[in-house]
Amino acid sequence: MKILILGAGVTGSSVAEALASEENDIVVVDFKPELLEALKERIDIATVTGNAAHPSVLEQAGVDGTDIVIAVTDRDETNMLACLIVNTLYNRPKTIARVRAIDYLTHPQLFSAEGIPVDFVISPEQIVMESIRNLIEFPGVLHISDFAGGLVRLFSVKVVNDGFLTGRKVNALKERFTDGKVRIAAIFRHGRPIVVNGQAVIETDDEVFFVAPRKEVRRVLKELNKLEPPLKRIIVAGGGHVGKRLAKALEEGHQVTIIEKEPKRVQKITGYLENTRVLLGDCADEALLLDEGVEHADLFCAITNNDGVNIISASLAKSLGARKTICLLNHVSYSKLLPNRGIDVTVLPNQETLGSILKHVRRGDVAQVSSLCGGTAEAIEAIAHSHGTHSVVGRQVNTINLPEGIVLGALIRNHQVMSVHHDTVFKENDHVVMFAINKKLVASIEKVFQPI
Repeated sequence: MKILILGAGVTGSSVAEALASEENDIVVVDFKPELLEALKERIDIATVTGNAAHPSVLEQAGVDGTDIVIAVTDRDETNMLACLIVNTLYNRPKTIARVRAIDYLTHPQLFSAEGIPVDFVISPEQIVMESIRNLIEFPGVLHISDFAGGLVRLFSVKVVNDGFLTGRKVNALKERFTDGKVRIAAIFRHGRPIVVNGQAVIETDDEVFFVAPRKEVRRVLKELNKLEPPLKRIIVAGGGHVGKRLAKALEEGHQVTIIEKEPKRVQKITGYLENTRVLLGDCADEALLLDEGVEHADLFCAITNNDGVNIISASLAKSLGARKTICLLNHVSYSKLLPNRGIDVTVLPNQETLGSILKHVRRGDVAQVSSLCGGTAEAIEAIAHSHGTHSVVGRQVNTINLPEGIVLGALIRNHQVMSVHHDTVFKENDHVVMFAINKKLVASIEKVFQPI
């Protein structure tokens, strides 16, 4: 597949790296040659230097023969204009545009057939905000994502020393969750997947992924002794796009305080928020945190645009007594700095955003994708159709010869979560949630869920 990526910033680079590893033909456009050179040193791609919204630059990048254009520059207007130009001047490739400003997003008619011709609009800030809000709703988990319109959730927990999961075999848990709707999808040990079978033993520090109906998540967490008390008093470090959205989403049911260092930003978000305290200050200032009673905070959420500040402020808040901490990291390599720093959960914006792009890139009828474990693993919700060459429709689960490392997590039929057994037969329009412990296995899923 030929893919044109507009923008070589943090988002564009992460998308390019993920897609280039899957034998796609990638071209990246940016007006900063130093970003393109750095990217070319890491991956085998073609690059073009110039304004991503100029027709001559798009022409040079080979837009006319492109399958997908992914516009993720740091300017909404550039992304939207580029998609408009692509639609007007060239054979119509699929277009994806990043749009950050709430002003644009609150007017969806802008992106209708009569408006700006963008096939799919993504808002990384909104995606990240929703991810953090899910973590706040279920404070005992490391990751949580929705599938099948929210009917099914994939979540992971960390195994603690002498905890409920420690030393148990997978079979023992299957016996506890006997309805077939709650499944262990994967186990990662020291960042690497282990084979999930009935005899696999769960160890301390493992990250265990479960798939369960949405209404069952709390019960499962309670069974695992992972259902923690609600997070009510929240301090948010950073009043940027994510911080503002998060505070707005939480302020009715939580006591929220934002700490922001830029005076103009403080003034702007104060007018936007109604029940949130907005403070001007340094979130890594110990005196300020103590003045704000950080030791009584249920959650300190470090989501500035500076990874270093996030690590330092979250570590400081934890040392001062904050019950839980969440740290946003744009660079996944920085996660190696976190052990023993008291940071409970990390959020990787690029990984969260990548899933929203991959679902439009994947071959086959794919409804949802979640990129996991630093981008090495993937959960996919695919839709079964009878007219594919290798269709699963009419076949039993145990006859679908998917390679080891792909785990069937859930089956949704007619908006109902079904119990899945070895003799379950797939039907037309079934939604199937699968976990691939290595993204290289995704091609096998695409093969059997190709709609034509």
